[in-house]
Amino acid sequence: MLNIVLVEPEIPYNAGNIARTCAATGTALHMVRPFGFSLDDKNLKRAGLDYWNLLDIHYYDSFLEVREKFKDSQFFYATTKGGNIYSEVQIPDNSFIVFGKETKGLPEELLKENLDSCIRIPMVEGARSLNLCNSVAIVLFEGLRQNEFSNMQLFGKLKEHIDKI
Repeated sequence: MLNIVLVEPEIPYNAGNIARTCAATGTALHMVRPFGFSLDDKNLKRAGLDYWNLLDIHYYDSFLEVREKFKDSQFFYATTKGGNIYSEVQIPDNSFIVFGKETKGLPEELLKENLDSCIRIPMVEGARSLNLCNSVAIVLFEGLRQNEFSNMQLFGKLKEHIDKI
């Protein structure tokens, strides 16, 4: 299982969509306060649809609390300032992929302390960033692919058409 960490998320739609992605992939979601919304926010709930019961979610008062609880785990820091392309690093099972708030990203001090673990999604020059939901999905699915989509359903099932055209 992989882990997604949202540090101080601000937009309920993003957090809800990310919660749904985590639920659908068996990924644990770790959310660090303060949030830019209430956990009772209808937009948060709506974006997560009916996946909340499938979600393994944890709440923390600081990112340091996450680091201390999982001190033996590997952490990756998603940032537009990273030197490593996300698809060129190995993301082992049980790793934590950390994303910052929508308006500011992760603190530069944290990034400087973890330069080798900073990863980025390539974009054209002049593009500031991708939407947080999209960034999480892109990096998460690369990690899942690298881990051979363990514990995931790999094949779909087509429904037979009753009426033949």
